[in-house]
Amino acid sequence: MTDTNRCIRRALVSVYDKTGIEELANAFIKAGTEVVSTGSTAKRLAELGVKVTAVEQVTGFPESLGGRVKTLDPHIHAGILADMTNPAQAEELKNLDIKPFDLVVVNLYPFADTVRSGASSADIIEKIDIGGPSMIRGAAKNSASVAVITDPAEYGLAARRVANGEGFSLKERRWLAAKAFETTAAYDATIAEWTRNHWQKPQTLNVNESTVSGEAENTQNAQLEDATKPKDTAMFPAHLTRTWDYAHGLRYGENPHQQASLYVDALDQTGFAHAQQLGGKPMSYNNYVDADAAWRAVWDFAPEIAVAVCKHNNPCGLAIGKTVAEAHLKAHACDPMSAYGGVIAANTTVTMEMAQNVRPIFTEVIVAPDYEPDALALLKAHKKNLRILKVAQRPHTDIQFRQIDGGILVQSIDRIDAPGDHTETWKLVSGEQADAKTLKDLEFAWRAIRCVKSNAVLLAHDEATVGIGMGQVNRVDSCHLAVERANTLADGANRSKGSVAASDAFFPFADGAETLIDAGVKAIVQPGGSIRDKEVIEAAQKRGITMYLTGTRHFFH
Repeated sequence: MTDTNRCIRRALVSVYDKTGIEELANAFIKAGTEVVSTGSTAKRLAELGVKVTAVEQVTGFPESLGGRVKTLDPHIHAGILADMTNPAQAEELKNLDIKPFDLVVVNLYPFADTVRSGASSADIIEKIDIGGPSMIRGAAKNSASVAVITDPAEYGLAARRVANGEGFSLKERRWLAAKAFETTAAYDATIAEWTRNHWQKPQTLNVNESTVSGEAENTQNAQLEDATKPKDTAMFPAHLTRTWDYAHGLRYGENPHQQASLYVDALDQTGFAHAQQLGGKPMSYNNYVDADAAWRAVWDFAPEIAVAVCKHNNPCGLAIGKTVAEAHLKAHACDPMSAYGGVIAANTTVTMEMAQNVRPIFTEVIVAPDYEPDALALLKAHKKNLRILKVAQRPHTDIQFRQIDGGILVQSIDRIDAPGDHTETWKLVSGEQADAKTLKDLEFAWRAIRCVKSNAVLLAHDEATVGIGMGQVNRVDSCHLAVERANTLADGANRSKGSVAASDAFFPFADGAETLIDAGVKAIVQPGGSIRDKEVIEAAQKRGITMYLTGTRHFFH
């Protein structure tokens, strides 16, 4: 014990989660601690033999408004906030005939749980705790005098310090206070996220109503658009107050010397981060990154049945099939060598036929919406290390975050939903109009290019990738790589001849397109927009190659 320890003579207890409160009750009884409590907490403590003073006996005011007002009273908050190391405040509290608290044990209404349960807006609003955060923040502010407990896992710790008369040292109270502020910050951030999504700014508040001395602002200034000001304040609020909850630790990060953990969205229980693992070893950091990329990729093709095989956050095969087994075989055939140790994602139920085809392939993760019972049994029996994930819902995240030193970048998720992503908007600039089969392959290639790291060039045939050039620092190298992979990974077959190609951004020079044309590509789709578009288009026209411009780019950095 140090000279900063404060014995716990009087405690305020108001908790929603009463798990383990029995140990704390026994400690109060043993130490003879004066306990002030509210509602159901007071009832439970009394049942456990604690002599409890109801909060209304302290405030002199009954619980009201259906429980909305219980502890919001100076007789409670002065007892929490009085710094008893300050003689003037201690004397003032005495003159007010208010007793100080040495311990505040509070946890909050389950707001996030209520949202996830699908409750009505009215029920969700009732779970916005007001008194609880006020008591927690008051106790945390006054850590010079008060210890605050917000986590049910620490009821036992508090019980031991109450029972032995030791209390908490100043350093311990400071740590508990920091944790308490973290709790209320996360709680408020969750509420802010929900309200931002459900209580959006009405048009009536978008009118420029500011005046100077009763006159409208200068018209020219009012019409000037500030390019740095966000147009969508729901997506880009003044303060980004998102929060994630700790789920579990990971063995390590991208490399063994890095530490890593998984955090999950407090308001979401259906996203990829909440995947149900049905078999295999625990997921690693890299497993999550690769599997998430594969999972996003296959849903770019819905409602068509699609399978992706990914490695190092890049596809080494993507395909559409009449069945999921066919789609998997076509995707795997793109690059069987790179598929070794990869991740497989399907956007439909994995069948026994697909599971039998996967069985001989060394695979780290497989993810799908569901599995046929016999398919799951086969995978679990014969691939004991294979991480088998079941995800309840297709990707639905709207916003993407990337941390940079000292800040964070925020953008809307890139999806296949821009005007140029629809074939009817494409502009034919060279060659003949593609026939129906070729156009289907071009559309497939364009959708597939979205999930390939830039600079990205992709060759496709029969709605399957046959060669992928990704992550190169110039586009012509990506073209060479796509052609090389198409023609060296299939037992000597010339897969580039008669294929179609997609590029995620324009060709800066004609050499990239010429590389593809020389390899036998019959049609190309690309965004256009280069200052040398004319040269690129002329190269295609010279060879009679069909070329479409989309006007839409899909960089993936």
